Amino acid sequence: MSAAMSAKVLERFPAGAPRGSWPAEEYAARRRAEGEPATVVMDLESDAFLVVVPSDED
Repeated sequence: MSAAMSAKVLERFPAGAPRGSWPAEEYAARRRAEGEPATVVMDLESDAFLVVVPSDED
């Protein structure tokens, strides 16, 4: 069973970053350090990593 989650996309990063480079994770870590609950998810359709936060909308 899964629940739908509303999320706001803060930034998107192409999945083809150079080996050893994690720009989406680094960006999300900076946002978390500022107090935002940012996480990274993979958008398979666009082959990109998305940095998201929970949406305020219910």
